[in-house]
Amino acid sequence: MRMDERKQKVLAAVIQDYILTGEPVGSRTIARRYNLGVSPATIRNEMADLEEMGLLEQPHTSAGRVPSDQGYRYYVDCLMPPAHLTPEEEEYVRRRYNQKMLEIEQVLAETTRLISEMTSYAAIALGPDQGRASLEEVQVLPIQITNKALLVAVTSTGVVEHRVLTIPAGVTPEDLNRISRVLNARLQGRALEDLRQMVLSDIYQELAQHRNLVNLVRDLLQQLLSLESGERVYRNGTLNILNQPEFKDLDRVREILSFLDQDEALRRIFMTTPSTGLTIRIGQENKIEGIDKCSVVTISYTVEGKIMGKVGLLGPTRMQYSRAISVLRCVADALSQTLEQLYR
Repeated sequence: MRMDERKQKVLAAVIQDYILTGEPVGSRTIARRYNLGVSPATIRNEMADLEEMGLLEQPHTSAGRVPSDQGYRYYVDCLMPPAHLTPEEEEYVRRRYNQKMLEIEQVLAETTRLISEMTSYAAIALGPDQGRASLEEVQVLPIQITNKALLVAVTSTGVVEHRVLTIPAGVTPEDLNRISRVLNARLQGRALEDLRQMVLSDIYQELAQHRNLVNLVRDLLQQLLSLESGERVYRNGTLNILNQPEFKDLDRVREILSFLDQDEALRRIFMTTPSTGLTIRIGQENKIEGIDKCSVVTISYTVEGKIMGKVGLLGPTRMQYSRAISVLRCVADALSQTLEQLYR
């Protein structure tokens, strides 16, 4: 779309003012605040032209104008000034990842808290696909409760899962240690998706007297590693939606909160974005029911150059896009570095 410089300045001013205030923007406001060197009448004419071009909208005949989805898109692609975090903010992000976090679940949960805190939007993250991971270690450990043991499973992607299980009477700590050794010998390095059809004949032969316990461990492994649901979804700050003036309508808020509560719906956000780099979807560009009045920004994170998952945020189309992008880039870099250290 071709646009002269004056229209670009007027459009940028309208969008920046609307992002700041959330109120429809009039020509006098632009003339007073943005020093464009032209009269309110000229700005009003330019705004009328921008409306005809589909870049601005007028909610009410007597009100000022607001950006359309198309207007935001032009602004993000062509007019938005780059933003950078301050050195203090970058150091703050590094400090948050310098905490003692030994499991990927802790890291991704901390990531969504950090994104939500720094942007005031809803933050989401997609963990590694467990179906493509392999089992690194499995242990069945005695605990100081009668007929109870702790099952611990560690995957090649750094996920650590654990669950308390009931063991048959008469099973000793020595039995559990032997069961762990046999399970590791037979299952270590096996793809998690193969555990659905896990061949147990060899294990049964070695652990004939513990067949029921082996079956229980197998069933729990399949549940713990979430083979049916694929990547795990993390979220934080969903109630930040309530702080946005665009979402004061109860039905709209209920629809968005319901969407954010569904793991499969959030996975669709990531599935409909390119696998690499940063993606911005504005308003109706989100072809998913429930968030067509929102903007979604996502970015991938990597380990040794391999894409492991994505993180992102969801907020109103009246989003501080420059801020959102700079936060996600900084966090994704720090997240990638942290995971590389975890996987060593």
